[in-house]
Amino acid sequence: MFGNMMHRPLSIIEILRFSVEAHPKAEIVSVRTEGDVHRYTYPECYSRVGKLAHALAKLGIKTGDRVATLAWNGYRHFELYYAIAGIGGVCHTLNPRLSAEQMIYITNHAEDRVMFVDTTFVPVVEALADKFPKDMQFVVMTDRAHMPKSALNLLCYEDLIQDEPQAYDWPEFPEETAAGLCYTSGTTGNPKGALYSHRSTVLHAFTAAISISDGLNEGARVLPVVPLFHVNAWGLPYAAPLTGASLIFPGGALDGASLFDLMDREKVTSAWGVPTVWLGLQGEIASRGRNPEGFASIIVGGSAAPRSLIAAFEKSGVTVCHAWGMTEMSPVGTHGILSAHHKDTLSKEELLDLKALQGRRVFGVELKIVDENGNRLPHDGEEAGELFVRGNTIISSYFNDTEATKAA
Repeated sequence: MFGNMMHRPLSIIEILRFSVEAHPKAEIVSVRTEGDVHRYTYPECYSRVGKLAHALAKLGIKTGDRVATLAWNGYRHFELYYAIAGIGGVCHTLNPRLSAEQMIYITNHAEDRVMFVDTTFVPVVEALADKFPKDMQFVVMTDRAHMPKSALNLLCYEDLIQDEPQAYDWPEFPEETAAGLCYTSGTTGNPKGALYSHRSTVLHAFTAAISISDGLNEGARVLPVVPLFHVNAWGLPYAAPLTGASLIFPGGALDGASLFDLMDREKVTSAWGVPTVWLGLQGEIASRGRNPEGFASIIVGGSAAPRSLIAAFEKSGVTVCHAWGMTEMSPVGTHGILSAHHKDTLSKEELLDLKALQGRRVFGVELKIVDENGNRLPHDGEEAGELFVRGNTIISSYFNDTEATKAA
């Protein structure tokens, strides 16, 4: 027997549409490659996403087509996340820090049809264009006044959307429809693709919103230092509008001084990124003798933060929380937010020891460690073995890579 419940397919565009109605005053603030600061609300963003969807359709993007991005964190990149998925395409974020060989392999393996590029990375595209998929179109994410000169036939982002209508009749498709594509880095051999669906992405947004609820809420101002090209910025572009948090995008300036000034000016309450970024920010805090105004918490991922760094931030009143995951997991698998009984029973030093760990699993992710004979090992912080994971936000295979899937 089944329950008598309606079924509506989970869809990424519905997150943004929900934010328009539920959180109309929340902001998206971006440091632009053009040098100034851009700000608008979720409703204003949604209007531009509709215009972009029309432009994508005119570029010939159909359900299942891959559209690449090579860009910093900013509002246009955010718009692409929703417009591409909203029309049934697959948003493929490229890591500009990859080698030329890896970039060429990835774009061809993904069979990207269009690439959206920040002005910063136009020279990269010019150097590699003849090795990218045949007939790929290139769109520069800027306005006509800032279009770079190039021998390539470059399209202008703002020109593409300028005359398009804001309203778009978003199609309905199965929630298992592919929506995002990220390739692993730091592994041996060629990078491997993780193909996410609308269902997995929305469920991951729910998970992030619930698990990291003290930093994601209406009124929060969140800074994703983690790049939008790094596993969908850990799901923050979806979890933030879902919860009503404002997003502050830093662009390409990620040094300690630039981040401090931006955070101070925009009253950032929570920031997400890797330890190397926080080392730079901590140095700036020490130099100025204060925190950025309103700064309350950090989410650390990518690698473990040193205990000394955690202690320095905690001493200044900034809460530090580890999060762990993998590209194959969308990516969040564990979080280090302390339980109430930890705060009540442990000493300050014991709390720091606990914060240096990767925390507990999030809902929907199952974890186990096994030895070489397949026997399950205890989660005691001492035993080491092979990690197995499963859940609704974890890939079942690599994209178009049977051999890599068999070896996993």
